[in-house]
Amino acid sequence: MAGRRTYGSYNDGCAAAHALDIVGERWTMIVVRELLLGAKRFSDIQRDVLGIGPAVLTQRLQELEAHGVLQRRRLTGPGRPEVYELTDWGRRLEAVNTALSMWAVASPGLPVEADMSPDTVVLAMRAHARPVPGYRRARRVSLTLTDSRRDEAEPVGYLAVMSEAGSSVERVAEAGVTDATVWATTRDWKACIIGGVPLGKVAGIRIEGVREAVARLVGAFALDPA
Repeated sequence: MAGRRTYGSYNDGCAAAHALDIVGERWTMIVVRELLLGAKRFSDIQRDVLGIGPAVLTQRLQELEAHGVLQRRRLTGPGRPEVYELTDWGRRLEAVNTALSMWAVASPGLPVEADMSPDTVVLAMRAHARPVPGYRRARRVSLTLTDSRRDEAEPVGYLAVMSEAGSSVERVAEAGVTDATVWATTRDWKACIIGGVPLGKVAGIRIEGVREAVARLVGAFALDPA
């Protein structure tokens, strides 16, 4: 990497050291995290990663592209905006993000009261996804999250699918036919999924449809299923 020595230049052939050369700089894994669920424009990434300046974001994106972690693509349609998306190799960093998250949960200094972006909350759900016994037919729940950190934030849509074979959640433009729909701020949804607050005690969460499916969603994705 131009401008600084790598671990390899110190005759360190460890693959983990090389990984840190690629993603060990401040903000790098945070930028990767915000692309794990799909492509985003530069302005989207800067909006979702609070505190990063445009110059630093530009540098991190250029470095990740040079290393083959992400790529740029022009969308079709009016204006043909440019988006950044992870390569197949880059998407494998979700396992790294999950491992870091699971390790850091035990930290006494974890900022448990801090808010999270919609994608970050959903990535936490994916890290703890588990099957739902007795659900031979998959249940589908539409989840719409609004970023608590920003005024007038646009809601982001996701689709959670639960069954006895496994559970998954993805960012989607349209959820299609579902068993239930949930609307929440990231603060309220985090309180339920990560903080362990019972679903019925979070007043800001709105539900339409089969409430039992939403309760099973929480059980399938919560940090503590109890």
